[in-house]
Amino acid sequence: MRTIVIEPEYEVWRIAARQLLAQGVKPDEVLWTDDSQEASLFVGEDLLAKQPAAVAIKVPSAFMDIAKSAAAHTDTKRWALLYRVLWRLTLGGERHLLSMATDRDVRQMQDWCKAVGRDIHKMHAFVRFRLVGVDADTGREQFVAWFEPSHHIVRLAAPFFEKRFAGMDWSILTPYECAHWDGKRLHFTSGVPRSSAPDEDALDDLWRTYYRNIFNPARVKISAMQSEMPKKYWKNLPEAPLIAGLIAESAGRVQGMLETEERPAKPAPNNAYLKSLHDMNQSTAAKPTEESRQS
Repeated sequence: MRTIVIEPEYEVWRIAARQLLAQGVKPDEVLWTDDSQEASLFVGEDLLAKQPAAVAIKVPSAFMDIAKSAAAHTDTKRWALLYRVLWRLTLGGERHLLSMATDRDVRQMQDWCKAVGRDIHKMHAFVRFRLVGVDADTGREQFVAWFEPSHHIVRLAAPFFEKRFAGMDWSILTPYECAHWDGKRLHFTSGVPRSSAPDEDALDDLWRTYYRNIFNPARVKISAMQSEMPKKYWKNLPEAPLIAGLIAESAGRVQGMLETEERPAKPAPNNAYLKSLHDMNQSTAAKPTEESRQS
């Protein structure tokens, strides 16, 4: 048994997996780990350094897309399973393995991808930036956000924020990894503790005011809301302290809306252009259709 110690990143695994595959190393001959302390418990040779790489083997692009997503999961078995599937697709001769939805390995990869996809969606929805300063040289505002993902999704989720908030400098801090954008380059650093994130700022009050005004008591579905916004994220959302109170008030607000008398419709504005459109619609509606003429 050979032990391969890697950083818990997809690109690092990909490089190691390609070299092992080129050397013809079978999946059951490798112990994968991204924990250096755990690896020290095993005695093994440095397989990657000892054996030269052989001819490269073509890997299906569909697998690489799936592997990139599955590798972001936190399951410690992911590296070994991904290499096993890679072996089966190439040297194992199972070229159509990915189309076999009932295969245990394929199903496990798909489950990991679904979990990672949900986590990315939550990160896109629940990251809240806080203003921390303004760059003296560029004049660009600088924002920082704290988020606690369930998986290693920062590199997969960051391009969304790069496109949406390209006009400001920002950092997203997480326990796993941090993403930073300075208007020109997106780069990543090691994870940090919650204490590294800033406390609330004036923008939080603005956001709470906005949230309070868009909250619709007539459409409150508590179970659906908690399904889309699990309570684990509430502690990092500035609007979270308002939710319980708004829900408690919702029944009374809906009743008040029902008891409010209907307001009279406002007269149409005296606008020549709008009047011409109205007359055109009226004349079109008055013309008999082909179906009505035939009947």
